[in-house]
Amino acid sequence: MHARFVRSAAIAIAVTGTLTWAPAASARPSEPTPSASATPAETPVPEAGSVEITTNDTAGDALPGAAFLLLDSAGQEARRGKTDAQGKVIFSDLAPGAYRLKETASGSQLHEVVADQDVIVTPGVVTRLAITDPFKAAKVLLQAKDDKTGKLLPGATVNIGTGTSTLLTLTTGAKGTASGELPVTSRRTQFWVKEIKAPAGYGLYKPSRMFAAGPGAPVTVTVTNTKTATDPNPNPTDEPTHKPSGAPSTPGGKPGSGSGGAKPSAQGTDTPDRDSSSTADAPAGDSRSKAPAGSLAHTGADATPWIAAGAACLVAAGAFTLVAVRRRSPTRSEPDDSGKTS
Repeated sequence: MHARFVRSAAIAIAVTGTLTWAPAASARPSEPTPSASATPAETPVPEAGSVEITTNDTAGDALPGAAFLLLDSAGQEARRGKTDAQGKVIFSDLAPGAYRLKETASGSQLHEVVADQDVIVTPGVVTRLAITDPFKAAKVLLQAKDDKTGKLLPGATVNIGTGTSTLLTLTTGAKGTASGELPVTSRRTQFWVKEIKAPAGYGLYKPSRMFAAGPGAPVTVTVTNTKTATDPNPNPTDEPTHKPSGAPSTPGGKPGSGSGGAKPSAQGTDTPDRDSSSTADAPAGDSRSKAPAGSLAHTGADATPWIAAGAACLVAAGAFTLVAVRRRSPTRSEPDDSGKTS
């Protein structure tokens, strides 16, 4: 429109020959018409991912009813659910990224929940997780007793384990008992117990005992100890505790007394002691008469009189024989004065 007006004004000046004012023409750019092709394209939405959870216990059995909570990177709840009869639960249509998985319940009174863990969700991928819930620990009560009286004994130390592994070490306290938690791997697990230190004054309980324990159930384990024999002389010495006296003990009775006792024989003799009655009946002047006071009693019969009597008998026998011989021999008569012999 402006161009048309300038052009008509120039024509009028040329025809009339009169110089008149005319506005100067100016060129202005025309505004572009918006085009549909200039509209920016929308950002594509990334493909969602999924998380599949399978829950079992340490024995390999499925755990239905286990509850899980999935939190996003901001700590907000993204999903929650429970495992089915096969122990599975699926969280689908999850935006890719990092999540935090929490098990809020195991669904069983025999099992514990696992610790929290991080989960990475990948676009278009199913992330599979295997969760193993452990059994609850068994509660063990240890007792050490006297095998005779049943008295509880402090200071007994035992190891408890399974197979070749020691799982728990307990020492009885002042009351003779000790307690602890024992991890189990099945609904009924076999364990052994072995005493490694006996109470003071008692012998070691040497055999290994076996017992069974279940998850979360209390069990009592008892070891018995035998009291060691006490030494009557704890500090023996080579020297005797009593020195013998130099003088012999007084005999029960003297010779000739009513008690009938006898004095001991002289040292170094093998002859037995004479009874006091043998000297009491001996006649006066006999060699067997009672010994004077202060001397030792005769230790046997005196053989001297018998020897003398025997010798006298021999002499008498010899004399008798000589007389008999003389009587038997013929006697010769002496001649008398007449010359005859008698």
